[in-house]
Amino acid sequence: MGIVGGCGESSPGTATAPAPEDPGPIHVHGLGVDPADGSLFIATHTGLFRAGPTESRARRVGDSYQDTMGFTVVGPNRFLGSGHPGASGDLPPFLGLIASRDAGRSWDAVALQGEVDFHVLEARGRRIYGYGSDWETRQPRFLTSGDGGQRWTRLQEPAPLISLAISPQDRRRLVASSETAVFRSDDAGATWSKIDAPASGFVVWLSNGIVLVDLEGRVFRATDLAGGMWRPLGSIEGQPAALDTGTRDELLVALHDGTVKRSADAGHTWQIRSRP
Repeated sequence: MGIVGGCGESSPGTATAPAPEDPGPIHVHGLGVDPADGSLFIATHTGLFRAGPTESRARRVGDSYQDTMGFTVVGPNRFLGSGHPGASGDLPPFLGLIASRDAGRSWDAVALQGEVDFHVLEARGRRIYGYGSDWETRQPRFLTSGDGGQRWTRLQEPAPLISLAISPQDRRRLVASSETAVFRSDDAGATWSKIDAPASGFVVWLSNGIVLVDLEGRVFRATDLAGGMWRPLGSIEGQPAALDTGTRDELLVALHDGTVKRSADAGHTWQIRSRP
């Protein structure tokens, strides 16, 4: 079932306004790098944007203004997402799990359409974790699927989550964070324990440790979660809106103004990757 291939209307005041009125990437929800060509993708409240490998400014993908909340790159030209439709009137307000096989130009429904809006979405292989809200109850909903999204199991979140990371070595090992605490799970989210962290914020799991960017922009790295040893690395010089990995342990962070920075040295230094 097709989800987004373009809004299809261009009357004044609709979400398909002419390019000069395009609001650009407002309120970044997620980041990712397409291994097909190294392009940066930025999922936002106002649509999906792309900055090519040599481009410093992101451009809208297609003409869709779909609010892409959860977002993750799962392979060359292959993305998973969630959120809310654009101006299309034939879709429910909660998109459930959606997938793109053409680098975000179009999306298809996978599961839970009309039921769930995932704000946090991560996947490794066929294992998917999604945290968001339920349409009927408006209550938090934390789900996992081991078969690419066909069947789901309900999990109990340790707190309202803003970030989730999966171990590169073991899809059952997770680190998650709320606005006030960081947690770990070694059993695919069935149980959780609190981590002794210097602060809370956004987390990613690299091949050589976990990086935490707190809500003030300070960067920390831990290689031993059990020991609670976190090393301060510096700052992104701003407040983070989203954090993710690129290729070869590259780090990507979005600021609230839509600027995206990258680090190629595990978070020690940061350079501007794209501007809004």
